[in-house]
Amino acid sequence: MVLKKGSVVVMDAFYRETWAEIDVEAIFQNVNHVRELIPGHKTLMAVVKANAYGHGDKEVAEIALQAGADMLAVAFLDEAIALRKKGIKESILVLGAVPPLHIQTALKWDVTVTAYSKAWIEEAASILGANSQLHMHLKIDTGMGRLGIRTKEELHETMNIITSHSGFALDGVFTHFATADELNSSYFEEQYTFFEEMVRIVKEHNFTPPMIHCANSAALLRRPSDIFNGVRLGISMYGLSPSEELKEVLPIPLKQAFSLHSRIVHVKKVKKGSHISYGATYEAKEDEWIATIPVGYADGWIRKLSNFEVLVDGVKVPIVGRICMDQLMIKLPKMYKMGTKVTFIGRQQGAEITIDEVAKHLETINYEIPCMIAARVPRVYTRDSQHIHVNNYILR
Repeated sequence: MVLKKGSVVVMDAFYRETWAEIDVEAIFQNVNHVRELIPGHKTLMAVVKANAYGHGDKEVAEIALQAGADMLAVAFLDEAIALRKKGIKESILVLGAVPPLHIQTALKWDVTVTAYSKAWIEEAASILGANSQLHMHLKIDTGMGRLGIRTKEELHETMNIITSHSGFALDGVFTHFATADELNSSYFEEQYTFFEEMVRIVKEHNFTPPMIHCANSAALLRRPSDIFNGVRLGISMYGLSPSEELKEVLPIPLKQAFSLHSRIVHVKKVKKGSHISYGATYEAKEDEWIATIPVGYADGWIRKLSNFEVLVDGVKVPIVGRICMDQLMIKLPKMYKMGTKVTFIGRQQGAEITIDEVAKHLETINYEIPCMIAARVPRVYTRDSQHIHVNNYILR
């Protein structure tokens, strides 16, 4: 595809007519709405793990920071280093496990890590020099069962080590809710109460963490008054509801930022009884127009979507036959020219296929859909429907 700014050709951005569009204004507005929802003194952390949920880590990080985010969070040290290499200077917290043997690397790149057990702290203490300052947040497992200190006894022992070692800089304490996206709040309340108790223990050691955070997107949207002094904005930054249950009770509007498109590269009329794709599983019931689209399961459009629909000329049309690695076929209501736009996710002439619809078909959650669209699909960034930037990972 050739990108243009007005009538001027900007660049040959990619050479296969398949791309994901990221609406930067949607992300900006989503972050800005949350910034306005929470008190100004609370720290807003934009979660850009997993390549910003498939939207592009550097691009989303920059937009979020411009819109009012104070810092960033990722899942792994590698993701934090990638952001540093791309010029991101703001504070980055690694939410996942960083083995103690890599804390010198975290120090080198000025990355904040998560301390999640007494054993981790003990090993880190044996590695850290007296003049080092390892910035970290302490993770409390209040009921997620993933990472974190689980008992009051372990927390006391861990805090004794932290406060006696000059190399530790404890910048925060946090937990993660398992059911914040459900309307039934009983388990949420149990976790919240236990977290309050664990925070009190931390303070008993004559230490008040600069940042205390427990709210993910679901919790901050439902309980903006119960979020201590920091929040982690993940799925809702991208314009998606944390769950179907919460859609009707969201306190702010959210705009989906991600869409996925391609174009017809071949079209033909097949006779009744003709078979399409691997296994010859689809048989034409009459003479039919069949188009080939350069999207396949290697792009993340997996074979379980073989009987799903796409948009052509504002009309939903079916995918027929098995999805191939790099291509798939669709049944058209009439002949369309090569180059006709095909929308897999997004709007077209008043019709729409949402991420939530794709997730429902796959019997999964909306988080998974943009994450599963492969890096070989270029990300095209738009503002007011105009292309402003492209990231083609293959040619990078």
